Amino acid sequence: MNIEQLINQMTVEEKTALVSGTDFMYTNPIPRLGIPSLCMSDGPHGLRKQIGDGDNGVSQSEPATAFPTAATTASSWNPENVRKMGEAIAGECRYYGVHTLLGPGINIKRNPLCGRNFEYFSEDPYLSGVMGAAEVEGVQNMGVGVSLKHFALNNSENFRFMGNSVASEKAVREIYLKAFEYVVKNAKPAALMCAYNQINGTYCSENQWLLTDVLRKEWGFDGVVMTDWGAMHDRIRSLQAGLDLEMPGDTAICRRWVLDGIADGTLSMHDLDNACLNILRWVDRYAVPASDQKPDWEAHHALAAEIAADSAVLMKNDGTLPLSGREKLHIEGGLFCNMRYQGAGSSMINPTRVTSPKEAFEQRGIKFDHSLSECDTILIFTGLTDEYESEGSDREHMRLPEDQLRLIDRMCQTGKNVVVVLFGGSPVELPFNDKVCAILNMYLPGQNGGTAAAELLFGEKNPSGKLAETWPIRYEDVPNHESFGQSVNEIYREGVEVGYRYYQKHDIPVRYPFGHGLSYTTFEHTEWECSGNIYTQTITNTGNCFGGEVAQLYIDGELRGFKKVYLEPGESRTVSIMVETKEKSSYSDELVIPEEPAKFPVTLESRFTDLRQTFMGRILFKAVLSVAEKQAKEAEKLPDGPEKENKRKGALFLKRILESNSLRSMSMTAGASLPYNYAEGFVALTNRRLIRGALCFLKKIKVPELPKNQK
Repeated sequence: MNIEQLINQMTVEEKTALVSGTDFMYTNPIPRLGIPSLCMSDGPHGLRKQIGDGDNGVSQSEPATAFPTAATTASSWNPENVRKMGEAIAGECRYYGVHTLLGPGINIKRNPLCGRNFEYFSEDPYLSGVMGAAEVEGVQNMGVGVSLKHFALNNSENFRFMGNSVASEKAVREIYLKAFEYVVKNAKPAALMCAYNQINGTYCSENQWLLTDVLRKEWGFDGVVMTDWGAMHDRIRSLQAGLDLEMPGDTAICRRWVLDGIADGTLSMHDLDNACLNILRWVDRYAVPASDQKPDWEAHHALAAEIAADSAVLMKNDGTLPLSGREKLHIEGGLFCNMRYQGAGSSMINPTRVTSPKEAFEQRGIKFDHSLSECDTILIFTGLTDEYESEGSDREHMRLPEDQLRLIDRMCQTGKNVVVVLFGGSPVELPFNDKVCAILNMYLPGQNGGTAAAELLFGEKNPSGKLAETWPIRYEDVPNHESFGQSVNEIYREGVEVGYRYYQKHDIPVRYPFGHGLSYTTFEHTEWECSGNIYTQTITNTGNCFGGEVAQLYIDGELRGFKKVYLEPGESRTVSIMVETKEKSSYSDELVIPEEPAKFPVTLESRFTDLRQTFMGRILFKAVLSVAEKQAKEAEKLPDGPEKENKRKGALFLKRILESNSLRSMSMTAGASLPYNYAEGFVALTNRRLIRGALCFLKKIKVPELPKNQK
């Protein structure tokens, strides 16, 4: 493909179409010039290739392997896990004709209540960067592109569509951009997805400092920059800022703005051509025919268990684990039969199969139905459910569900050995910590998590995961706990004191620290030795079983390197870590705190829940939310099983997304079903400006036929 020649041959209308997506997950083809369409699909821990119409995460999707989420894989501290996972996902992408995977997400876990933390790696930018780069390499080595996300400071969900992340340049540079910088420079992702939110008052989609000055000029990124779905605001400003592709597209108003901008000189042809150049290079490299090689689903199912087992964290153990298999076991907790293995939201995967802990126990012939008058050991399978943790909203507190806490307390009162097996994507308070014998944290282990849990509980495998985030004793110990996720302006007052940096500096006790994780064997570490910028340490397995251990190098209280090794009893290994020289920071730590925007009158950027302030707004709010209510009712009519669960989760996700959305973002996502002038009309009606509202509905946004529809 001679890209420069193609651009010279394209009409303005064709260029305008090319920089806009279509049919929710595709780029626009230009048939006249032989330019094909490129297909994208949600990730990042598995493929979600939609079957039905695009609806931002609630329609049915093709069967695919649900691998452990990033919160889980990061705890393995082994980048090879996500590299192998990426290769497997890419194979499934090729089979289904997907050219670019939307992921991985490498946003920093600033607060444990962020509803999307399960999809992110860590509170530490270095660990996030290393794991993210490995996944990118795994996917792209197989000929499938990735779209790294969400750039940047997308660290909460409640106000993500209009929120303003207010942070100092020092915090932005040294914490929140660091992982992106690492992945861009070391793994060269094909594309990068900008976040919905503002950074210090400027939306990411039109932030020239972020998208051009830093990303392209400083870091040398030469790929495509696309919006998150519906993150567009001003199409002219976005092109000028370095935003290439608007997704999901099919928005007449954006094409109209571009055509008018070129006509009146507001937008230069140079800026439009630059965007076309980036998109065409991407299409040329990745828009290849689907593979006829069917994925090895069983091998991928086994890989999911392998990664989950290597990632699980044994947080506490008094010697009760591993189990011998001869114990008289009593099982409690609904997650034994109905394991929570993935998060809720746009990353929700239709798994090829699911192996629960119950099924894994039965496969091993483990007897587990002893009564409390008979048993000697109680296993409780507990954790966060989709109602408590999901994309689209932040958690209200850091506690487990009350009924689960009561259950654990009741079991502890029996005097039996109690082992807690946790599932969930984020830290929770553990008031029962000192009462139980062991806590095995599986996080969200993917579709074969039941096998991994059984292998670890019965000593077939040795836990070797380490926490990639701090587990506080109580939520009140978290910095800015009183203000997180409460308003449009999210003030990053803690600066660079994120996660373990904060707790160490202020000497605040935690339940379990960053990097913590136990084993069934023991290890000895020598002191770190330094020669230039090379640090070495010898690790010896001093116990009596095979196990994995992580060498963690901290300099001035900051993680600067790590290496995981696997050792037989008595075996030693010396690891070497090369540390890059860290330049002295010269960035400002000044915060400029803006005023909170008024909730009335509502605007296109208002949170959708703010529409309920007037009679007409309440009618609109109820009408829109009825879509999610209908979906929930349809789910309840289905027989019990994965289809019902996925449809129920989809309805819950849709409700949360609608409540936290803005009319602008809804319009930019919905395309022809909610034109921009309708969104303007709804704003006017909500503000009691009935005539203006009616006039908005009568307006027509005229644009040329898309090239794919031209005869």
